[in-house]
Amino acid sequence: MSIICGIPLLECVYCLACARWAWKRCLHTAGHDSETWGLATAEEFEPVPRLCRYILAVYEDDLRHPLWEPPGGYGMKPDGLILKRTYEDTHGTAPPYILYLDHDHADIVIAVRGLNLAKESDYAVLMDNKLGKRKIDGGYVHNGLLKAAGWVLDAECDILKELVEKYPNYTLTFTGHSLGSGVAAMLALVAVLHHDKLGNIDRRRIRCYAVAPARCMSLNLAVRYADVINSVVLQDDFLPRTSTPLEDIFKSLFCLPCLLCLRCMRDTCIPDEKMIKDPRRLYAPGRLYHIVERKLFRLGRFPPVVRRAVPVDGRFEHIVLSCNAISDHSIIWIEREAQKAMDIMVEKDDIMEIPAKQRMERQETLAREHSEEYRAALQRAVTLSVPHAYSPSKYGTFDEVEGEGSHRSSRESSFDSPKRENWDELIELLFDRDVSGHMVLKKSQGDG
Repeated sequence: MSIICGIPLLECVYCLACARWAWKRCLHTAGHDSETWGLATAEEFEPVPRLCRYILAVYEDDLRHPLWEPPGGYGMKPDGLILKRTYEDTHGTAPPYILYLDHDHADIVIAVRGLNLAKESDYAVLMDNKLGKRKIDGGYVHNGLLKAAGWVLDAECDILKELVEKYPNYTLTFTGHSLGSGVAAMLALVAVLHHDKLGNIDRRRIRCYAVAPARCMSLNLAVRYADVINSVVLQDDFLPRTSTPLEDIFKSLFCLPCLLCLRCMRDTCIPDEKMIKDPRRLYAPGRLYHIVERKLFRLGRFPPVVRRAVPVDGRFEHIVLSCNAISDHSIIWIEREAQKAMDIMVEKDDIMEIPAKQRMERQETLAREHSEEYRAALQRAVTLSVPHAYSPSKYGTFDEVEGEGSHRSSRESSFDSPKRENWDELIELLFDRDVSGHMVLKKSQGDG
């Protein structure tokens, strides 16, 4: 047809399509990913900059004589440091971490450091995985990260159990950055499933903050554990966005920009429906907090804004073509921008001069909003036919079952079908057995 008309129509259409794709990809900024999300409040975002500083403290050899502390210090009391594990202690099975008892915030914190480019053991943890290799609680997780979390929990379960029982009003918080974020998320998941190892701790006392999170669990688990796990993403960070397996990312670390561009082109050609229905595909876990500080066609950084949601579709599925995709992964930048965002939120609250009573009411409202947001995400996952997803109970028993940390089989029996005891009672009311032992329908009192 192009030859007959004398105009290369097919070639023109192809070039226009490629130009449209390139234009859309270049105009796609990180702000588009969360533009429909709600704004986070100071109360819910308060732990983030503080926990970022705790993660930075893991890099110090001596907390009493710090060498790399950020402006304002780590905000930690050296006497509260219960233990510190190094590579020699973990034998490379898990990254270094600390256990810190935070009396000021009624918190028991395990903070895990990020990837050490000079340690082969960290690469071994990342590469110990294949798509669909490890299944747990009805979903898929990263095998190496789960094994690392299991090692940490086995090593520290006795002291954690002692602290949890000694301080019944304290929360148990797992936090980490990059590689450590995946370990922290797996720790929270394992702690919920095996709460008996921690003195039957209530699910509501367990929480996790994954900073610059790795994609470590399937979509159904990422949504289901959104009441426990929180992920913090700074603007254009590449790690939560690329669906490339972690083991392949860090094999190609020194040509990472090329890999990200190629992956960006490939993911654009895959429909979102197909990605969502792949049960083995891994995602950033839990509720997402997105720190946005740059705008399209604007130079420099703007006052950061924090948006929050429990998304099901559009969960950081597309890589942002940005020169900041790697720098936004830095824990130092994340801590700095998170603190700026927190200061802005507190300043607004001070200007409004909110009374103490209204602050309490706002906290109750926030908890209610989180619960509704969580249930809506679970229902959305069912609507989109996410594999192994289920809807919350219509009769208000969902929080109780989830609070007990029960396994998937017991949850399915509670939500998807009536209990067996109720069926047995119904059968006894409607049927009798004849002489030969067969079930026969009972006759009503009015029948002859």
